[in-house]
Amino acid sequence: MANTRNPGEEIPKQVSRRDFPSNFVFGVATSAFQVEGGRKEGGRGDSIWDVFSDTPGNIVDGSNGDVAVDQYHCYKEDVELISKLGFNAYRFSVSWPRIFPDGTGTKINEAGITYYNNLIDALLEKGIQPYLTLYHWDLPSYLHDSMGGWLNKEIVKYFAIYAEACFAHFGDRVKHWITLNEPLQTAVNGYCFGIFAPGRSEHSSTEPYLTAHHQLLAHAAAVAVYKEKFKAKQGGEIGIVVDCEWAEPFSDNAHDKTAAARRIDFQLGWFLDPIYYGDYPTAMRERLGDRLPTFSEKEKELLKKSTDFVGLNHYTSRLIAHVPKRPEENDFYNEQELKRIEKWPGGEVIGDKAASEWLYIVPWGIRKVLNCIAERYHNPPIYVTENGMDEEDSEIPSLPEALEDMKRVGYFKGYLAAVAQSIRDGTDVRGYFAWSFLDNFEWLQGYTKRFGLVYVDYKNGLSRHPKSSAIWFSRFLKGGQGVGGKEK
Repeated sequence: MANTRNPGEEIPKQVSRRDFPSNFVFGVATSAFQVEGGRKEGGRGDSIWDVFSDTPGNIVDGSNGDVAVDQYHCYKEDVELISKLGFNAYRFSVSWPRIFPDGTGTKINEAGITYYNNLIDALLEKGIQPYLTLYHWDLPSYLHDSMGGWLNKEIVKYFAIYAEACFAHFGDRVKHWITLNEPLQTAVNGYCFGIFAPGRSEHSSTEPYLTAHHQLLAHAAAVAVYKEKFKAKQGGEIGIVVDCEWAEPFSDNAHDKTAAARRIDFQLGWFLDPIYYGDYPTAMRERLGDRLPTFSEKEKELLKKSTDFVGLNHYTSRLIAHVPKRPEENDFYNEQELKRIEKWPGGEVIGDKAASEWLYIVPWGIRKVLNCIAERYHNPPIYVTENGMDEEDSEIPSLPEALEDMKRVGYFKGYLAAVAQSIRDGTDVRGYFAWSFLDNFEWLQGYTKRFGLVYVDYKNGLSRHPKSSAIWFSRFLKGGQGVGGKEK
């Protein structure tokens, strides 16, 4: 077997603001359920994540998002901090049950509208552009309980109603819209493995593909509403966010190369092929047969070109090897006949490890994903909508030491340098959002993992403290290289 370690050019050790176009957008990102809190305040209804978190055993540390990091009350402080650090954009999500508590669209919650109006106005007052995500996993629990949520095609109608309400109330100021965040994770972790809300795994051979199908149709329906009723008057752009780990073949073996390509089909292709070409990738059709839903001709036309840009969430890369399918196991990865590996044939790991078991630091992978999107989908505008790494909360002995996150500084240096290289390759990358602005509720991991540029002191009033990575970014955005200490 050939060892293809570190494929591509070596990533430079330093990167500066000058390596990016002058109009390039730099922002930070969060999601409503992870930072907002205020579960029982302002007329908000419960989401599937509220219910999922209430069930003992679902969240590692037994926590929930009832308070989260309290951005519901601390948004002015947070906006001020984003401004001081020098970021010119903030990607956040709207909580669907804060707008329509039961999700049906029959009665709008004016207190929820007021909250997001205040947040948007505070951002604009500081010159920070809002990038608004309509759906970051917090489906109103009533829609799941009463009709099956994403399993029912009726959800498309309800999502379109919700999207229209947001366009109508916020579109005079919000010019950058995202319909869905990571529909892959909702489909696979929510309806195959059951480790995300709503925690389903009983019908894992069909439900992931059905929920993904309905998410795509909901995306297309929301975009159609935006383009027909709002875009001409309000201006702006609308897109979708997908997540993709780069899949690097374990060896030069043809089977491994095919398996790695298939892995990209089951991540990027699953959601972007229908948008750009009107149908799912051939590899998915071959593997899944009639378990993969079909689009009508009308739906295909609605899907085609239903995005002004691609949002990419990328954290890590994996080595992919071909393995024979084991039909006795109903496993999402077995459907692809592949195995995810962390070590090269010679035994060397693909990259340094972050806190999460799945997150290896592999800067060259993001360049490969960006170039793949450009080649496969005719070089669309791209925003890197999430990129970052985590640390273990339990391994942080004191606040001063917690703020010295030099490993994260090294992560951002490497990944930003790779993004800059991709731009030089000719990709149309227009912005980059660091994940995450704040330490927050990390889904099934609760508060045990910290992704934030800003440390949140969970034991002392949720006070905010910029880490070395935040200071590095601030210097970087002001034109320096952010030298800030030796990398670990």
